Amino acid sequence: MIKMVAVTACIAGIAHTYMAKANLEKFAKQNGIEMKVETQGAMGTENRLSDDDILKADLVIFAVDTNVSERGRFEGKKILEVSTTDVVKDGEMVINEAIDLLN
Repeated sequence: MIKMVAVTACIAGIAHTYMAKANLEKFAKQNGIEMKVETQGAMGTENRLSDDDILKADLVIFAVDTNVSERGRFEGKKILEVSTTDVVKDGEMVINEAIDLLN
């Protein structure tokens, strides 16, 4: 099974952060992908990814419109970076792009 982790963060840290999280989880599940998503929003970091989550991930998705906090945790990992808007508008396309990066 493919394992992915993601970080979502928009400028305001409210709507798009959480809508992007929901879409990533939805389309990952539809494709049989194990997905964990950390949000970095107005409420701070929620669902923080553990070092083990990151280590076991085949790919990292940054769905962000701002800087990722503690980006160094992901050093050495294959990363797909997109905007939160891309994920909100077409989460399936983003998941398919992520799968393509693994092939």
